[in-house]
Amino acid sequence: MNFIARCGLVLFLSCLSINGLFGLSSKVYVADHAGHAATVIDTATNTVIATVTVGSMPQMTAITPDGSQAYVANSSSGNVTVIDTSTNTVSTTVTVGTSPIFISITPDGTQAYVVNATSNNVSVINTSTNTVAATISVGSSPQYLAITPDGSKVYVANHNTNTISVIDTSTNTVTTTITTGSTPTCIAITPDGTQALVTNNNANSVSVIDVSTDTVSTTISVGSHPVSVAITPDGTKGYVTNQSSGTVSAINISTSTVSSTITVGSSPKNIAIKSDSSKVYVENVNSKTVSVINTSTNTVSSTISLINNPFDIAITPDGTQVYVSFPGSNKVSVINTSTDTVSTSVSAGTQPWELGISVAI
Repeated sequence: MNFIARCGLVLFLSCLSINGLFGLSSKVYVADHAGHAATVIDTATNTVIATVTVGSMPQMTAITPDGSQAYVANSSSGNVTVIDTSTNTVSTTVTVGTSPIFISITPDGTQAYVVNATSNNVSVINTSTNTVAATISVGSSPQYLAITPDGSKVYVANHNTNTISVIDTSTNTVTTTITTGSTPTCIAITPDGTQALVTNNNANSVSVIDVSTDTVSTTISVGSHPVSVAITPDGTKGYVTNQSSGTVSAINISTSTVSSTITVGSSPKNIAIKSDSSKVYVENVNSKTVSVINTSTNTVSSTISLINNPFDIAITPDGTQVYVSFPGSNKVSVINTSTDTVSTSVSAGTQPWELGISVAI
């Protein structure tokens, strides 16, 4: 199975449990895919402070809103490793479905939803007991999920059935199935919780779902093979990477239309957006660069050269640093967002894949 990387990342500070965030350091949890470990980087010093052994072929990490626990999806061992972030030790391992590749945690931190790509289901982990509370059947080859800001619904992208499964989090059952375009890949939900945007990779389109009715309200044509979508924290704009056309489509959320098409590098994939909505960071896999988009003008303000082909990109809650992983170099590079330059590169295990960043605690 060809697993996709996780989609656009935006950290909404209002959804995080933050106590004195600014001036404190957060942690980056790097899934070392071939090293069967999680490398932990302190963002204050950009040094490795721990290496935690996890399951086989870790894919990604999700961290609870209060920063107390990190959940690592181990795609080959069919389980999730739970890390106590205060000690960076494993507290337990939770058996889930086959090929867990994605995790997202509800805004209140009580439930973790795990996408199992081969068993075609979603495991729900109760984060207080770290046991599976429910296993929910969805469509074929689920790849991604997104949770509404109020935590009431989960939207699951079923790659092979061209559908979105909608889960009611109060009952952990599928309430409806929405037909989208071909190969839905990524989902982003507006901060007000009214719309969900879905990239349809083989249809070159974005489906806009009305969250109140769980129906497609419109379909937006974008570039070739859209992958990731992310929405600015102020809720005004959406950004879609078009992998085969080397562009980013900027979407006006209020009108559900493309306002700009921005040329970036070759094979743009994942996105990170600053918490103040001012900049969008787009990794370009084949050109080994990051394009920085000024959201006020929707133009590229800077192009940052990288050490290798990037895999994932993530931004700290305070918006000061962007982290980029390189499986081919076993490193993670750090971008200073005030200068948009690479400040350092950190050795990070074997084949660092996806990145999870905690709040500052």
